[in-house]
Amino acid sequence: MPELPEVETSMRGIAPYVENQHIDQIVVRETRLRWPVPAVDFERLRGQSVFKLERRAKYILMHTELGVVLLHLGMSGSVRVIEPDHDRSIGKHDHIDFEFSNGAIIRFNDPRRFGCCLLIKSPLEQYKLLAKLGPEPLSDSFNVEYLYRLTRGKTAPIKNVIMQGNVVVGVGNIYASESLFEAGIRPTTQAGKISKKRLSKLVNEIKAVLTKAIKAGGTTLSDFTQADGKPGYFRHELQVYGRAGEACFRCGARLKSMVIAQRNTFYCGSCQR
Repeated sequence: MPELPEVETSMRGIAPYVENQHIDQIVVRETRLRWPVPAVDFERLRGQSVFKLERRAKYILMHTELGVVLLHLGMSGSVRVIEPDHDRSIGKHDHIDFEFSNGAIIRFNDPRRFGCCLLIKSPLEQYKLLAKLGPEPLSDSFNVEYLYRLTRGKTAPIKNVIMQGNVVVGVGNIYASESLFEAGIRPTTQAGKISKKRLSKLVNEIKAVLTKAIKAGGTTLSDFTQADGKPGYFRHELQVYGRAGEACFRCGARLKSMVIAQRNTFYCGSCQR
């Protein structure tokens, strides 16, 4: 599933082709995504200029004067840039094309159709999918004081807590496992029992892991591709995720896995306490 680094990479990849460009048309071939695609509403966006493109959590937001197009990649979605001189043949799961005045097409592909493409007309901070989101992990708002205060009294495993979108956005399964390894904290440790010093380490590692993943173009484990069609290369940097039974790069012990909240979790029983 595309997580924050993959969405950030996708957003940065399409930004040069989208920002300050006019929408010529939006071609919708499949409306049956996670929520129905508002194809009729999209007709009103013809001729509109996209004055800003940004990411909030795992959503890409395309700002126009008439509303904000919200795009979510779901479990297996991707956005790809098709330049004017490139092959424009349509694939089976190419559901939506955004055609711009510069000749570029931004194509949304989603084999499982768990993603979404919606038009927001109300203020963003009030929109149902965005209203209760926590701070961005790379922002100053996500800091040890915030996490320490939030975790006091919590008996839930720390991995569960940092994956909750109302606590901090975008720390998905891969990056939660990797950050906890780098911080030396076992995923099952009760959040409320972790000291402020160790939480400070965790906050720093979440920021560091996500930053490295963004620079590497995200992580491709199955079908994620960047906007230029290339895979994400952070998979070569993974320390624990997907490596159960293999030797820990740090101490040599066999890495372990368990299921926490229905998600596979990977860790080192020696390095993480």
